[in-house]
Amino acid sequence: MKLWEKGVATHQFVETFTVGKDRELDILLAKHDVLGTLAHITMLEDIGLLQKNELPVLKKELIAIYASIVHGEFQISPEMEDVHSQIEWLLTQKLGEMGKKVHSGRSRNDQVLLDVKLFTRQALKEVVETTKELFDLLLVLSEKYKDVLLAGYTHFQVAMPSSFGLWFGAYAESLTDDLLLLQSVYEIANQNPLGSAAGYGSSFPLNRQLTTDLLGFKRLNYNVVYAQMNRGKLERLASVALANIATTVGKMAMDICLYMSQNFDFVSFPDEFTTGSSIMPHKKNPDVFELVRGKCNQLQALPNEIALLTANLPSGYHRDWQLLKEHFLPAFATLKDCLTMMQLSLQQIRVKENILEDEKYKYIFSVDYLNQKVLAGVPFRDAYREVAAEIAAGTFAPTTAVAHTHEGSIGNLCNEAIAAKMQMILQRFDFEAVEKAERALLEEI
Repeated sequence: MKLWEKGVATHQFVETFTVGKDRELDILLAKHDVLGTLAHITMLEDIGLLQKNELPVLKKELIAIYASIVHGEFQISPEMEDVHSQIEWLLTQKLGEMGKKVHSGRSRNDQVLLDVKLFTRQALKEVVETTKELFDLLLVLSEKYKDVLLAGYTHFQVAMPSSFGLWFGAYAESLTDDLLLLQSVYEIANQNPLGSAAGYGSSFPLNRQLTTDLLGFKRLNYNVVYAQMNRGKLERLASVALANIATTVGKMAMDICLYMSQNFDFVSFPDEFTTGSSIMPHKKNPDVFELVRGKCNQLQALPNEIALLTANLPSGYHRDWQLLKEHFLPAFATLKDCLTMMQLSLQQIRVKENILEDEKYKYIFSVDYLNQKVLAGVPFRDAYREVAAEIAAGTFAPTTAVAHTHEGSIGNLCNEAIAAKMQMILQRFDFEAVEKAERALLEEI
């Protein structure tokens, strides 16, 4: 069924080409479409476009459709163009003429824009929660292994002493900045576009503030033209936020791939977290982390893909935006899988102790040794040349004690401050207000 059909049949290939993957992807938007419709009909009754006795009837049926979605029973028929058509058709089949009233004051343009915003808002919340779980584990591991030294590298050359506490803590703090950016995107998603219709508003006296409150949005997208321009912009900004988390997780996965190799031999995992070779019996491959790395690299490509897809589009609605769904909507599940996989694996990580006793790390203490000379009164450049000369002569024999005390160093990880930073960021999200509003919408009158 096409909501825009005027009695002329569309060419079959044109229909197939324009519908694309909407039926498949719109399942992800279905419950959000119902929530939007619940808010919209409540507003229609408030301004007199629905009879008072019609609202509870429509609401009861929409809540039943919502339940079918949650239980995995909802389907979009091949005869339907999209989720909006399917839900309106179900209402009309069950309630007759009453079901045809729900689209008053609305266009599929602002309907799908609303659905995408509601989906993104919910998906961002789930990413925040999954990221926080990994963050908590990283801080636990940082504290657990804070005294276990690790070789630090620059340019893939042995550089200076590090520690597992420092390494785990680095990725924990990286996630705080990732969520800081994501919080800004959440603020952009948490604005109501409903009532912008096809991008130019409506002659109906819509109460847009009412739907804003009913859906738990923080504020309106006020200008109706800009509300439509937000399509594509939201997806691009959200994909940047996802890509930042993916960058952190992918980098750690790369570290682990290196650290698991025999050349490094810093960490290991139980056999059930590795895979084997079809011809080499000794192999324990880091396939999990290679796939996490690969998926995270794909996520980092998404902002560019969206930017190119939406480049140079003028104001107003364009069908190009339909294509955004194909990679944007599944990206959240991909990132959550990577975060969950990292958390599951890191719970089983085994770190190697006494790494720096290996002869190849002999010179890793050269800077600490140099600094001891400076503390004893030798000018830095003179101390540098003295240590370099000892290394060249083969007489370099430093102590291996590490005494790093400043903020954020091996001996002063500042994990409590990092945890406080994360807590401050989390408090900026208003998840509870959104959940309260959505629960209220789903209560029968």
